[in-house]
Formats: sequence, C-alpha cells, structure tokens
Amino acid sequence: MNLKSFIKKFSLIALSSSLLFGSSLTVTEKTEAAQQKGKIVVAGSSALLPLTQQAAKEFKKANPKVAISVSGTSSIVGPQSVSKGSATIGACDWDATKPVPGFSAFQGLNAYPIAVIPFATIVHKDNPVTNLTTKQLQDIFAGKIKNWKEVGGKDEPIIVVNRAHGSGTRVNYQMKALKGSSFMTQGENYKEVSSNGNMIKAVETTPNAIGYTDLAYIKGNIKAVAYNGVDATVTNVMNGKYPVWGYGYLLTKGPATGANKAFIDFIQSKKFQQGSLKKLKFIPITAMKK
Repeated sequence: MNLKSFIKKFSLIALSSSLLFGSSLTVTEKTEAAQQKGKIVVAGSSALLPLTQQAAKEFKKANPKVAISVSGTSSIVGPQSVSKGSATIGACDWDATKPVPGFSAFQGLNAYPIAVIPFATIVHKDNPVTNLTTKQLQDIFAGKIKNWKEVGGKDEPIIVVNRAHGSGTRVNYQMKALKGSSFMTQGENYKEVSSNGNMIKAVETTPNAIGYTDLAYIKGNIKAVAYNGVDATVTNVMNGKYPVWGYGYLLTKGPATGANKAFIDFIQSKKFQQGSLKKLKFIPITAMKK
C-alpha cells in the first residue's frame, strides 16, 4: 500500500470514529435532557402515602436531579397546601375540584386520578367477629350498638376509633360503608385519630376497638371484617361485589408542568400502575368503570 492510499484509508477510519463518537454524545445528551430537574413537594392523604412514597423513590432514582419530599396526614391538607403554595402536589381521596359532603370545591386546581383505593372495616386480629352488615356498622359508629356481644362477639365494650374531620378515608367510609349515616362524636368509648398510621396503632393496641383504613395498611395485629358477607379484597372490588372504595387524586395549582407533571405521568404510567401500585393493594385506574 503506497503512502497516498494509507493516508486516505486512515482518514476514512478517523471520520467514521468521529461520527460514531458524535452519535454517542448525542444519545448521552438526549438521555440527560430527558431527566427532570426541579422540586416536588407532595402533601395530603395518608391513605395514598404508601403509594406516593414508593412512586417518589422510583421517580427519584430515574431523575436524581429532582428534589422530592412526600408527607401524609389527611386529604384536606392536599388541596389546602397546594392552594396556599406550601406544596406543589396535593394528594386527596376525593376530587377536591368538586364538592363532597362537608367540603366545598377548591377553585383553580386540576385533579389527576392515580389509583383506586379499597377501604375496609378493621378490628384487632383476636376479635372473633368476621362480618358486619351496613346496619350494624351504622349503629356501631353512631354509638347505638355499644357491646360486641350485640353483633356476635365477646361481652366487651366497643371502642370506636374514627378519623378526624378532613380525612378522605373518613369521607369515603361514611359515604360507601355507612351510606351517609352520621358518626358519633364523643364519649368515653370514642376516639379520633389524625392519620391512617395512628388508626392502625389505635386498633392493634386496643383489642375491643373498631376502625377503618385502606387495604395497604392492613397487616400485623389487625384484620379486615367482611362487609355484608363480602370480604374486603382487591378482587371483590374489581368484580363489583365490594362497594367500599374510591379514587385517589393528585392535585396541582393549574395544569401540572415540569417535574410535577412528569411525576404524575409516571404514577399514571402502565409500568407503575401494573407494578408497584398493584403490589401495594391499590387498583389501577383503568381497571374500574367510573
């Protein structure tokens, strides 16, 4: 091979390598550009907290440049926090852009459904009662039935544990399980708690207690009680046999943008809906007919 041919061949190799390297840079740049930046602050529903915490963990792993914090106390905190600007996303167990019993609609917010939440009546695991009817629950939570022996249990006083006003779990349970019937609000055998976590602690440490929560929290020393003979399960919600469930929403001030939109899109994605969401005993939004 003469010198001229060698130089020509070397130049072609160098050009090909340069193009390949340039292509590699383009792919890297696109990958980096796809990663989100910014700050996400989620506040509100404790029923949705296991889901939003898991979503935040997975989203942060894929988008390390995003600062994200998640907290959960009660649903009313979600739209309130977004409205006043202390949170960028509000988690709520009802569509807060529309009125529900006890709460007016919040103006200027956009609501995004992210999950179907099954709720259940809960008692201590050693309680022999396994099923309660609508009427029995109405009377228990109104303070009319005061002893477990009246519903097939032990001769022990019933300790009613309720969520405080502003809870989305309370809104859904009252509407779906109690058919709108009123709660008792005071008494020596009545207690109010501020979150699902506190509800679980109260029931698992009080053998005669009754309360309610979503399926994601039921484990350890508590158990779900059947409703009118139907077990509280994901399957029974999906087949229409179990009616005590509701939609969970994320709310933003105006349409979601930037990292907040990307986070909501991630939770609504098929990968998350069919993966982590189902493992946590929530139900994908596409699985139910509204």
